[in-house]
Amino acid sequence: MKTIGFLSFGHWTPSPQSATRSAADALLQSIDLAVAAEELGADGAYFRVHHFARQLASPFPLMAAVGAKTRRIEIGTAVIDMRYENPLYMVEDAGAADLIAGGRLQLGISRGSPEQVIDGWRHFGYRPAEGQDDAEMGRRHAEVFLGLLDGEGFAEPNPRPMFPNPPGLLRLEPYSAGLRERIWWGAASNATAVWAATLGMNLQSSTLKNDETGEPFHVQQAAQIRAFRAAWKAAGHAREPRVSVSRSLFALIDDRDRAYFGRGRAEQDQIGYIDEKTRAIFGRSYAAEPDILVEELRKDEAIAEADTLLLTVPNQLGVAYNAHVIEAILTHVAPALGWR
Repeated sequence: MKTIGFLSFGHWTPSPQSATRSAADALLQSIDLAVAAEELGADGAYFRVHHFARQLASPFPLMAAVGAKTRRIEIGTAVIDMRYENPLYMVEDAGAADLIAGGRLQLGISRGSPEQVIDGWRHFGYRPAEGQDDAEMGRRHAEVFLGLLDGEGFAEPNPRPMFPNPPGLLRLEPYSAGLRERIWWGAASNATAVWAATLGMNLQSSTLKNDETGEPFHVQQAAQIRAFRAAWKAAGHAREPRVSVSRSLFALIDDRDRAYFGRGRAEQDQIGYIDEKTRAIFGRSYAAEPDILVEELRKDEAIAEADTLLLTVPNQLGVAYNAHVIEAILTHVAPALGWR
């Protein structure tokens, strides 16, 4: 059995060929797709966060709205770039959204990805400490965020407050119990996966990672997952961790599917550079008739290792078509692989 959700980047463009032509379209259609996915029996609605781009950016209003419109589905991010985040304000936003959703948030956080602008986090008022780079700054913000989610008081109360205080040091409010165990780290390397395990975060592994061995993407990703689980066990955490992988999967059911994805999809891993010095491997997309797709997916070692699968969806093709993409995987592929 696997938890199966969708992951949307929330692209929009004013092009007449796009069904998502504005920021309002991207946000409102994201809510509608989450509602549709829940009705279809999917388990999760996840959203990517990119700044300075025509994509989803500020996740907490969106997740709160999805939480108010749904009842069961997990609501998450994959991922929030912690270089841009004030950890204290983020704790308040996350706590509020999680309470609105009834404890269904699954927050993926990370150092982030290459950006639309140069050092965009500087425009948000952040800069690395002396001797640190931006990746270390992102991890430092994450560690502060995790500590605050424990809910322990840390702030000295005013002796003459505007409102009565509970006894002792004060914590940030609203506090949502259990959210600390629903934080995930988006790891591009084996080392950061191990670091995340040590801190008790779940693991999100996307459709790219650092090319550390030259092996196929799914083999490297599976090794990363095993390293994460070994580090988790060594750290002595009391609960079992969760692990997600993301994939572009398209079951070719009708003429629309074949027109959109029947040719020209990347059928092999791709190699590139995510900055000037980091060689990365990008996982292939899968698009085939359901029986062929099932056989191809049986060979994907990382999917086999993970308990959660996020389907990356082409959101600019509209809510109805994306619901069809999700339904096709849930109906024609997942049962044959034992995921349902």
